Amino acid sequence: MHPELVLASGSPRRSELLRSLGIPFSVHPSLVAEDVPGQPFPGELVEILAAKKALAVAHTKRNALVIGSDTVVALGGEVMGKPVDDADAIRILERLAGQVHQVYTGIALVEVDEDGKVRRRLVRHRMTEVMVRDLDRAEIEWYVATREPMDKAGAYGLQGIGSLWVDWIDGCYTNVVGMSLPLLYDMLQTMDYPMLHPLPFPE
Repeated sequence: MHPELVLASGSPRRSELLRSLGIPFSVHPSLVAEDVPGQPFPGELVEILAAKKALAVAHTKRNALVIGSDTVVALGGEVMGKPVDDADAIRILERLAGQVHQVYTGIALVEVDEDGKVRRRLVRHRMTEVMVRDLDRAEIEWYVATREPMDKAGAYGLQGIGSLWVDWIDGCYTNVVGMSLPLLYDMLQTMDYPMLHPLPFPE
C-alpha cells in the first residue's frame, strides 16, 4: 500500500492545486520558523525552507509522503516574502511595478516508513519570470486595502485581483500560484507514488 500523502502547508492555494490532481491527501500545516542564516540564493532558500517544513511534519507521521513548499519573489537580488504590514506591502508593490521579477518555489518530498523513520527525501525548485505593469500609488493603496496581498510572497496573487497588474509570465503558472504541478508530478513519479491511478468516470 502506498504511503499517505500529506501537505505540510496551511496555504489554501496549495491545497486547491493539489486537489486539482484528484489524488487523496491530508493537510498538516508546518509551524517551523522561516528564518535561514546567511543570504542564500533564492532557489536555495526555498529548497531549505520547503525541506524544513516537510521534515517537521514528517517526524510526526508514519508511512507517509510529506510535501513541503515555500515561495519567494526576487528582484535585483532582494528577496521578498510575505508583507509584514500595509506599509511593507506598499513598498514591495512599488518595487515590483514596471519590472520583471522572479518567483521561486521550492518543493520537498519526505517519505517516512511505518516506524516514522525518514526513508527518502527529494528537494527541487522552479523559477518563473513575471512582468508587473506600471502602477500608481492609488492603485497600489486600493489593492492593499483589499487585503489580498497580505498572505502572499511578493504582495500579490496571480490567481486573484493581482492578475490585473501582470502583463505576462514566462514559465510555470502554478509555480507562481504556490506550487509547480509539473515539477510536483515529476517528483512524485521519482518517489514511486502512483500518480497514474484509476479515476472514476461517469457512466
